[in-house]
Amino acid sequence: MAASKTPLSRSQIVGLTALSFAIFLIANDFTAFSVAIPAMEQHFRADISTLQWVINGYALVFGILIVTGGRLADMFGRRRLFFIGTSIFVFFSIVGGLAVNEWMLLGGRALMGVGGALMWPAILGMTYQIMPEERAGQAGGLIMTVCGFANSVGPLLGGFFTDFASWRWIFFINVPIALTAMLVGWKVIEDDQPEESKEKVDYWGMISLSIFLLALMLALDFVIDVGVKSPVVIGLLIISIVFFFVFSWVETYTHSDPLIPADVATNWRFFSVCIVTLLLSVSFVSMLLYIPQFLIKELSFSAVWSGAGLLPVMITYAVMSYIAGWLYEVMGARLMLAAAALFLGLGMILLSGLMVHERYIHLIPGMLALGVGLGLYFPTITTTAVTTLGPSRASLAAALIYMFQIIGGAIGLAMNTTVVAMALELSQGIDRAFTINACLAGAAMAVSLLFVRGGASREP
Repeated sequence: MAASKTPLSRSQIVGLTALSFAIFLIANDFTAFSVAIPAMEQHFRADISTLQWVINGYALVFGILIVTGGRLADMFGRRRLFFIGTSIFVFFSIVGGLAVNEWMLLGGRALMGVGGALMWPAILGMTYQIMPEERAGQAGGLIMTVCGFANSVGPLLGGFFTDFASWRWIFFINVPIALTAMLVGWKVIEDDQPEESKEKVDYWGMISLSIFLLALMLALDFVIDVGVKSPVVIGLLIISIVFFFVFSWVETYTHSDPLIPADVATNWRFFSVCIVTLLLSVSFVSMLLYIPQFLIKELSFSAVWSGAGLLPVMITYAVMSYIAGWLYEVMGARLMLAAAALFLGLGMILLSGLMVHERYIHLIPGMLALGVGLGLYFPTITTTAVTTLGPSRASLAAALIYMFQIIGGAIGLAMNTTVVAMALELSQGIDRAFTINACLAGAAMAVSLLFVRGGASREP
């Protein structure tokens, strides 16, 4: 018989509602700008190679600082970091919305990433902190249900503002949402600041990790345009390798309170989850990029309708994320992640024959399979990471998982783009890229079955 669960109090429900607003804010911002780039190009008379950094710059800063944000949240209090991060996010949303040239736009957007990197691990840590321990799976389900919904409406909301008001409102809408989350959170979320933290901030660890990630992400971004043999790409890769070893040395020998503590760095169960994340994040990123491209270039969809074309994935993802919270408690992490990898691989295989599909309806089975896989994957990966390291490391665990998602997505994007560019036709390139992604999903399923543990009470 299943153990009875602790009912949620009114303050817990209100606190989770406030955090849901903040989760929506972050997740929506990753997809809402994709359809507004052409309007920004026209407004500032700039080209796509410049304005792509509206998306890339934010993701780059977010990915670089996410681990630092997670460690600071665990050290100095998640509630405090949440309010600091949200304030930064709001301020630079206003800056971006008031931009008078493309550089002010890009600067504001990139610095929103600083706020997001402080907010996100704090939000995740507080969500698991508010939820009773036996409801950890439901915490992950809640987070990813909101993410799925926000990712779904992001392109539609961005398209609506762009077509009927101005792209600037994609920035301005962040302000009331963020202020609502801050006001409600201030009233109901308890202060979790440690009374006397004796830990010291690992500045050299933060700096060396940030330089490593910056060089790696820029190299992967530039390789798409200039090729792997470019001196710029080679130089950036050398810098990233050097600073990876600098970071490892700093963490091992020079700091008593490293950015990634020894008990985390040596936890093989946690890093098996990170490997699964690295392998499966490729499918998500490639789906977001190449399905809309196929719809626009091969099926003549408009930008807004190409965003709407992803709804079968996103709606299924949101629904399955909600269900995944309960499934996790029954099946455990190992079977959940293996099932997620299976469905993601199946979706990639079904979509790999895009060259013979002449109607949108032919894509729906593959997109539904991807939606199921993503809905099982995202809540499970976050919950498994957090519960593996324990409550005191919750924000750091969430941040590290997200860092691996960013790195895996960047590597996958560079790899997929290279494969697509080498093909004679877009559909042929997508076919090959998605087939490779399916193989990576198969590898992730093997890692899940062999090494991942946690979740169900009966799982060893």
